[in-house]
Amino acid sequence: MAILVKQQGALLILMLNLFLVFTGIGLIIPIMPSFMNELGVSGSLMGLMIAVFSLAQFLFSPLAGRMSDTVGRKRMIVIGMFIFAASEGLFGIAHSPVLMFVSRALGGLSAAMIMPAVMVYAADITTEEERAAGMGYVNAAITTGFIIGPGIGGYIAEFGIRAPFYAAGVGGVVAAIVTLFFLKESLPVKGAEPAQAVVAEKPNSLLTQLKYSYREPYFLSLIIVFVMSFGLANFETIYSLFVDHKFGFDPKDIAFVITFGSIAGAFVQLTIFSWLLNRFGEKSIITACLLVAGIFVLLMLFVHQFWLIFAVTFVVFLAIDILRPTIGTQMSKLAKDQQGYVAGLNSAFTSLGNIVGPIVAGVLFDIEINAPYTLAAVVLLICFAVSMKGSRRRGVAGE
Repeated sequence: MAILVKQQGALLILMLNLFLVFTGIGLIIPIMPSFMNELGVSGSLMGLMIAVFSLAQFLFSPLAGRMSDTVGRKRMIVIGMFIFAASEGLFGIAHSPVLMFVSRALGGLSAAMIMPAVMVYAADITTEEERAAGMGYVNAAITTGFIIGPGIGGYIAEFGIRAPFYAAGVGGVVAAIVTLFFLKESLPVKGAEPAQAVVAEKPNSLLTQLKYSYREPYFLSLIIVFVMSFGLANFETIYSLFVDHKFGFDPKDIAFVITFGSIAGAFVQLTIFSWLLNRFGEKSIITACLLVAGIFVLLMLFVHQFWLIFAVTFVVFLAIDILRPTIGTQMSKLAKDQQGYVAGLNSAFTSLGNIVGPIVAGVLFDIEINAPYTLAAVVLLICFAVSMKGSRRRGVAGE
């Protein structure tokens, strides 16, 4: 708990800001099927809109990671949050696909600015021993936002199908203001000059960074990030549409399942996440979560009763909520004094998976409703196999 009050409570402020932003994002989830049905949007078009978000995040993430090492973490977070607020407001007033695509592109830009900077900030103010706990707290704020957001969104939608988007925009503005006035810059604490010197030695263009990423000690982690993101995007992109079309869920049903399906993840991240990583190690946790996620995504095709759907979703969300901060912690330890650069690459590989995944999921959903989850399960299990192979290789090398 001591790390929560370090640097004048900086981690608490980060958690508050992420909580507000992801509450705003969560508000929208349960009403997306109704919103899409109102506008006559197909699964393919929805997948493309999500892919545009990820494409913008992908294109800007490496630059944002380097900028967080030079211009500062705080400035990137504040600007990103204001852009996030604008994107949500624009989506709320959109009546044409063009405005919706512009809104999603702005949202991706904001994510590219916010997430690497936040993760790097958390790394700045924690020691290596505190890193797992710090990442757990940060991701718990994200998860808690998702827990509360859908529940609130299901009720805000009673005032109008577009009301949750406006509420999300307000949440983003509040988060930006809190960051601007209360968060101190972390970069000078670690020393800006060494970080900048390291970054200067790295390739500048996005394609060059990706081309030479295979030389890095964390390249296998980047591959796992990409494959995992592709598989999870298949699950998450069409989840609300899947349960709406297949089971007839309304916004309140979707809000209930997502809200309580995320509670376990937040509880684990706030309580025993650090102990799990210290006890079993990042490699074992990543491998186990990939296996569990793959099996339970597949089970979504065979359950029909509400409580079974709830239970399967609960386990998938728990595995995801443990998996993401574990990979972030592993890469942060390998990054050493290249935190911003590696966070940017992490975000870029995540975005690559999130670009391809939603497009494929949307197209498959329009063809056959169960197809996206079949593919997601297969991809996650392949990722599990890759992770197992990598762990054995490192084990042999260690001997």
